[in-house]
Amino acid sequence: MKYDDIAARIEAFDDANGGGVGYYEDKGAYHLYLLATDAPIARLKPTGNGDEIRLEYWSHRRRWEDVDDMGGVVLPLDEALEFIANEGVFWTWT
Repeated sequence: MKYDDIAARIEAFDDANGGGVGYYEDKGAYHLYLLATDAPIARLKPTGNGDEIRLEYWSHRRRWEDVDDMGGVVLPLDEALEFIANEGVFWTWT
C-alpha cells in the first residue's frame, strides 16, 4: 500500500466522522493528533503486509506503546481507524 493511499484514507475517515483529527508522517509511521489541542491520539505503522498497520497509543509514560501486552494490535487500516475512534485508550490525553 502506498503512503499516499494511507493519507487519503485517514482524511476520508476523519471527514466522514466530523473532522478534528490531523496527521503527519514521520519515520514511516502516521501520527494522529487532535487538531484543537495538538494532543497525540495514535501512531499507525504500516507492516508491509497489504494494508495492515500496527497500532500504538500515547501512554502515561509520554511515549508510544503497543495497545496490548501480546506484541501489539495489527489490523487492516479501515478496521484500525474504527478501533481508534471507539477505544478510550487513544483519547486519554486529548
